[in-house]
Amino acid sequence: MKQLDRADISASTLYIVPTPIGNLGDITQRALTVLASVDLVAAEDTRHTGLLLQHFAINARLFALHDHNEQQKAEVLLAKLQEGQSIALVSDAGTPLINDPGYHLVRRCREAGVRVVPLPGACAAITALSAAGLPSDRFCYEGFLPAKTKARCDALRALVQEPRTLIFYESTHRLIDSLQDMVSELGPERYVVLAREITKTWESLHGAPVAELLAWVLEDENRRKGEMVLVVEGHKADEEALPAEALRTLALLQQELPLKKAAALTAEIHGVKKNALYRYALDQQEA
Repeated sequence: MKQLDRADISASTLYIVPTPIGNLGDITQRALTVLASVDLVAAEDTRHTGLLLQHFAINARLFALHDHNEQQKAEVLLAKLQEGQSIALVSDAGTPLINDPGYHLVRRCREAGVRVVPLPGACAAITALSAAGLPSDRFCYEGFLPAKTKARCDALRALVQEPRTLIFYESTHRLIDSLQDMVSELGPERYVVLAREITKTWESLHGAPVAELLAWVLEDENRRKGEMVLVVEGHKADEEALPAEALRTLALLQQELPLKKAAALTAEIHGVKKNALYRYALDQQEA
């Protein structure tokens, strides 16, 4: 494949360039053109990106920008941009900044008034969500759960009432622990889809209540290998449940008014059913 023709690349511009998450055919023509045309490619791992560029017969100058040097090297790259160079930012796979380096560089560019141009492309979180069969109109991307058990459980506990679909990345050696903690914190019936090795040879998507999913994963060691995304069903509110604010109002009014009157006023204030409030109060008294 010949070196791609130089595109109309702007000087003093940072290009955010997604790369494939597995299948090399998923790279866009625009991404290839930009990578072949910029003055410099800032890469999370220059060896990894070098192989990608070599596959597409692209000769480019590479610059290492990773988690351990980003804050320092961001200033170096900013200076190059201000001098007129064009730079493409890539990560090892997928869209840069989505659980990958690049935030500090992009922020410094925007603070300095340097143009930042994002390219659309591969992202494991969005790809998994599109095939999970869970609501996708509203969702939360949570990245990786904490490595330590207590911190992981605390993070999950904080999301118990979250109604939006949740998206997590997970690693091979922590998958079992994370699923076990989801069982304990979110409940065994919470539906979870495990998307593994997306776009690669051994791609698989399997969804089930999380307790069943955990058992399924434990049946075969191969089911916990590779790059993984967990797409978790959001909390489904019980339509019969009474809002906490309404219950607090009812408790306050009961101190001054008969139960029926307190229930009627609370129902009017919060727009809930009076009979449900009345039954709740009676149950509390009996208890």
